[in-house]
Amino acid sequence: MRFDQHTVVLLTRPSDPPDLPPEAVDRLRHGHLAHQAGLVEQGLVLAAGPLLDVDDHGMRGFVVLSIAPDEVRGLYADDPAVRAGLLSARVASWLVPEGVVRFESVPIPVSMLEAAAGD
Repeated sequence: MRFDQHTVVLLTRPSDPPDLPPEAVDRLRHGHLAHQAGLVEQGLVLAAGPLLDVDDHGMRGFVVLSIAPDEVRGLYADDPAVRAGLLSARVASWLVPEGVVRFESVPIPVSMLEAAAGD
């Protein structure tokens, strides 16, 4: 059997996030969404989104990318929310039987205002 290999990122909230004022958290969330949108614009992200109804409330988001794990680690090290310690990026390779998973275009919000508009 042949497999397609993708790289996945599980975005988690660290157990000891920094104590930041709400305005700083908002700026970091905006920066995170802008960073993510930039990766989408480059064609690197196949799918992305927040996680809801999770058993572990530290789990925040999931991303599937088309590039190697080492490259992904470097990209997420530059995410403002990861740099500030608000999020952690856990990276792994994901193998699925060839052709089983197909991805379309990836529309994601580029700001917290746009993300909130979907509520």
